[in-house]
Amino acid sequence: MIQTDPTKELKYLNVQKSPMKRYYRVSIEQDEDGAFIASVPDLPGCVSDGKSRKEALKNVKDAITGYLASLKKHKEPIPPSIKEEVVAVNA
Repeated sequence: MIQTDPTKELKYLNVQKSPMKRYYRVSIEQDEDGAFIASVPDLPGCVSDGKSRKEALKNVKDAITGYLASLKKHKEPIPPSIKEEVVAVNA
């Protein structure tokens, strides 16, 4: 009889499905004090800020993650991900 290591079997039981990526439009504006305000139109009240555009984007990603976690916790519907692309052209 072959014996198996039970800890190796348990590793397979703890595998979690990776979360689906979602994409949301973010609007960034600079206020009169120079701070960058990032808001998410599809997630009412989801707003963050930063001293730079880069920092505001980083902070709003955290805000979106928390917002979506709250919706899931309260069994509220998750707004759909956007399906658009951005194209840059020389003018």
